Amino acid sequence: MKVSHIPLRLATGAFIFNAGYSKRNLDKDSAARLQGMGAKVYPQLNRMEPENFGKLLSYAEMTLGATLLAPFVPSWLAGLGLGLFSGSLLTMYRRIPEMTLEDGIRPSQQGTALAKDVWMFGIALALILDRKGSPTRGGSRPLARMAS
Repeated sequence: MKVSHIPLRLATGAFIFNAGYSKRNLDKDSAARLQGMGAKVYPQLNRMEPENFGKLLSYAEMTLGATLLAPFVPSWLAGLGLGLFSGSLLTMYRRIPEMTLEDGIRPSQQGTALAKDVWMFGIALALILDRKGSPTRGGSRPLARMAS
C-alpha cells in the first residue's frame, strides 16, 4: 500500500465500518425501510426477511470497512470493493425519482444522503488507478496478471 493511500483507506474504511457496526441490531421497521429503498432498484432484495437483510447489510459494510483498513489488502482490490459498494449507492440515487430534483441530477433533500457518497466512488477510482506497477514504470497491471 502506498503512503498516499492511507488517508483514503482510513477515512472510508472507518466510516463504512462504523456504518455497518451501527446497523448490527436494527429493529424490524428500520431494516424494512432500508430494504424497501434498496428493493426499488434491486427487486430481488424483497425475497429476504427484513431482519436478515439488516444483518447482511451490517456484515457487508463491516467487512468492506475492515478490508479498506487492512494494510495487507492491495489498494486496487480494496478500491474495487469500494467501487462496487459506492456504485450501487449511486445507482439507487439515479434510479429512485424522489432522490433528485426535476433535472434528475441535483439531489433533493431526501437524495443528499446518497448523492454525497460520490466521494467514495472517486476514492475507489483513485485506489484502483494509482498502482505501483504502472506501465510507465515498467510494471504490469494487477488485473492483467490475474487474467494471465
